[in-house]
Amino acid sequence: MVMTTDVHVRDLRYFVTVAEELHFTRAAERLYVSQPALSKQIRSLERQLGVELLRRDRHRVALTAAGTALLPHARRVLDAWARGASAMEEARAALRSTLVVGMSTSPGRGGLLPAIRSRFSAAHPGAAVRLRQVSWEDPTAGLADGDADVAFVWLPLPDQERFAWTVVAEEPRHVALPESHPLAGRPAIDFAELADEPFLALPEATGPLRDHFLALDERGGRPPRIGAEIASTEETYEALVAGLGVCLVAAGNVPLLTLGGVVTRPVRGIAPSRYALAWRKQDRRPLVRAYAEACRRVAEGETGR
Repeated sequence: MVMTTDVHVRDLRYFVTVAEELHFTRAAERLYVSQPALSKQIRSLERQLGVELLRRDRHRVALTAAGTALLPHARRVLDAWARGASAMEEARAALRSTLVVGMSTSPGRGGLLPAIRSRFSAAHPGAAVRLRQVSWEDPTAGLADGDADVAFVWLPLPDQERFAWTVVAEEPRHVALPESHPLAGRPAIDFAELADEPFLALPEATGPLRDHFLALDERGGRPPRIGAEIASTEETYEALVAGLGVCLVAAGNVPLLTLGGVVTRPVRGIAPSRYALAWRKQDRRPLVRAYAEACRRVAEGETGR
């Protein structure tokens, strides 16, 4: 048998994490993915390689002989890839003095962006800042694949250990619902009253962020009903007007959805959302650090911390 060669780096990272934990639930928590999704990915990797890597039953997980043989090589591949990605970023950075700022949601929020740009430009007058709009399907807003140098993102991030961030806003979550909905007349709504409603969900690729805006932590293990998947503000608004479901939205994004036919109400019993500027931990370029510092100072000035 000839072993296939198109194994993804992500699959090796998943395998190494499970091999280190010997526990699928703990590994899934480290990777910020669901346990069923992690198990599915490991089975897919085993099918690709044509061997069993992990032997699991209800009581324990153990490496097979093939898994033990693969582990040190998988670690070396991941290490080499990380070093290669870092070297590539340094080479790309040397060709430009432009900082690319990714975002999937505009960080209006009281003039945050102009204030950061002003402080950053004062420290680096020769540097240019370019904004890059990224689909909701990438919760890292371009950071993961190197299309952005820093990015405004919602927490939590997938592969969270790869990134550092500074929180710029902590906002309560509201619920957006059609104005004809029976609960639309309430001044505020308990989450328990929403738990059985069909919810609009972010794409599955967004992982822990999808879970956050479905309020999985507050559901006590009960799975949500998914009315539709949405990947943009426009799709969300149209799905709400069509009555396909309700959705949670950070308070700062409420004006994006209340365009007629949709109302939002505060929700009691769920934690707030955190909006942050994030960057890759291994990226130590002065422009990246300077923008992050400008963001931190602006956020502290606005919140009074």
